[in-house]
Amino acid sequence: MTRVLVADDNPVVRAGLTALLDGRGGTEVVAEAADGREACEAALLHRPDVVLLDVRMPGVDGLAALPRLVRVAPVMMLTYSGEAETVREALRLGARGYLVHGEFTVEQLVGAVRDVGAGGVGPVGCAALPPGVMPRSISLNPNEEASRMQPDVGQSSPGRRRETPVLRKGLGVHRLSRREVEVMELIAAGMSNQQIAAACFISEKTVKNHINRIFAKLHSNSRTQAVVTWLGARGAAG
Repeated sequence: MTRVLVADDNPVVRAGLTALLDGRGGTEVVAEAADGREACEAALLHRPDVVLLDVRMPGVDGLAALPRLVRVAPVMMLTYSGEAETVREALRLGARGYLVHGEFTVEQLVGAVRDVGAGGVGPVGCAALPPGVMPRSISLNPNEEASRMQPDVGQSSPGRRRETPVLRKGLGVHRLSRREVEVMELIAAGMSNQQIAAACFISEKTVKNHINRIFAKLHSNSRTQAVVTWLGARGAAG
């Protein structure tokens, strides 16, 4: 079991990340924190295997807390921006990985947490995250070309992520989009529209629109019917 500390100043985001990770894929959320100070205290108290740390937080932010946290556990940063300067600074301070909100799937998040918890190492000391989660190679030299921030040739981009059996089934048999597959997985996990919106970083209205399209494609009139159909698809895909 990979024990995780989630640190983010937004309580809805914390709840969404906790719902996604807790008990899924061998991960367990053992503590939450609203800023860098709380994160350091919780890390010392709970000794997690991985810290998910938001970059921007009031008071003590993620970058300020990072040097202390990396002495306790591997840290993976979370941010709404993939700015090269911020990424370089996080890596210089010891972060093992870097996730940009909206640029990763649930499966990629869980896999990245497991990889970091297991001591996974990739280019420039980053965790070996799945294609599309973070740039394959990040320059530590601010004078190098911005093109170095792009994935290596042959690596999948966020729009061309690795297809799992469940994703192939959703795309093929039920003709769901990739985002609809992700939303359906969250519905099957028992998450509310608000939690799904937080986890996917979209509005609740957009979640409802996805759900309406999912119901039509799965020929379902309720969440229960949709889940039954979807779990059958997952079983066949596995």
